[in-house]
Amino acid sequence: MDGVIRTVVGYTGGKEKNPTYRKIKDSTESILIEYNPDIITFEDIIAEWSRMHAPDSQSWSRQYRSAIFYVDEEQKRIAEETVNALKGGSKGKKIYTDIEPVSAFYRAEEYHQDYYRKQRG
Repeated sequence: MDGVIRTVVGYTGGKEKNPTYRKIKDSTESILIEYNPDIITFEDIIAEWSRMHAPDSQSWSRQYRSAIFYVDEEQKRIAEETVNALKGGSKGKKIYTDIEPVSAFYRAEEYHQDYYRKQRG
């Protein structure tokens, strides 16, 4: 996406320190998105997320749950509006997306970084 500077795969949303893929503890796999707000907005990113994501699929573990982690009240508002709009268009399906303030973010192991690009060769 134009305006996205970089993405980092990692773990957040938990209280335990230094999670890893093998010992994720109470964290959730997540993506940190660094972006240029003069080119793309948080709202644009969340709109793309909602287009590509299936928030009506319940996760079988905290590790893979659907969640939006926000850094300020404006991002929280945008996330809530987006999830509420998904609920309105879900035809009675439950939406399983948590909205929480971001906690400490821990970078995932290198083999998780740029996974899609690595798989394409």
